[in-house]
Amino acid sequence: MNPPFDPDRVEAICFDIDGTLADTDDAYVQRLARALYPLGFLISEETRQNLARRWVMAAETPVNAITTLLDRLLLNQPLGAVQNTLHRLRGEKEPHQLIPGVRTMLETLAEQYPLTIVTARQQRSAEYFLRATNLRPLFRCVATARTCSRAKPHPAPVRWAAEQIEIPPDACVMVGDTTVDIRAGVAAGAQTVGVLCGFGQRHELERSGANLILESTPELTEVLLWGK
Repeated sequence: MNPPFDPDRVEAICFDIDGTLADTDDAYVQRLARALYPLGFLISEETRQNLARRWVMAAETPVNAITTLLDRLLLNQPLGAVQNTLHRLRGEKEPHQLIPGVRTMLETLAEQYPLTIVTARQQRSAEYFLRATNLRPLFRCVATARTCSRAKPHPAPVRWAAEQIEIPPDACVMVGDTTVDIRAGVAAGAQTVGVLCGFGQRHELERSGANLILESTPELTEVLLWGK
C-alpha cells in the first residue's frame, strides 16, 4: 500500500508533458487509425479507432521498459533516438492539443505554487510545445531529456528542477501519466500523482508507487486548493 497523498506537504509541482498536459495519446491514435484506413473494406471506422487505441496503450509498457534499460546502461544516444521517435509518433507536432481544463488548472495553480516541467522530450521539442501553447511563462524551469546526465525514470531531472526553484524534492509532487514519471518522483523523494488521461493504467501507476491516481490532470486543482 502506497502512502496516501498529503497536499499539505506540497510546495511545488513538477509536470510531465505528453499525456499529462498535452493530449498526444489521442493524436497518436488518430495517426494509427489513418494508417489502418486501407483496411476499411474489412473493418469499420469504429473498429479501426478501437484497435488503434488498444495498440497505443499496449505499446506504452514495453516502450517505457526500453527507455529505462537504455538509461540504466548509460546509452544516451540510443535513448535519445527512442525518445525522439516516440514523441514524433505521439503527435508532438500538434502541441495545441491540450487536455481539456489544463490551461485553467495551470493558471490557477501557478498563483499558489512554483511550477516546473520534467519531461523526456528533447529541449527543442519541449520549448516548442510551451511556446506554441503560450504556457512557457507559467513554468519556472524546464528539465528535458538532456538537462541531466540521466533521464526519467532516474530521479536526477526531478531533483534538478527542485534545486532550480530552491525547494526540497520531498516538498514537490511529480505529476505524470506513466510509470517512468512515477518512478522518477518516488526515487527523488517527491510525492507522486498518476493521471489516467494519458498512456498509463491504474494498476501500473499504483504498482510504481503513485500516492494518488486522478482520472484527469485538471482534477489536481481541487485536490491541492480545495481538497485540504
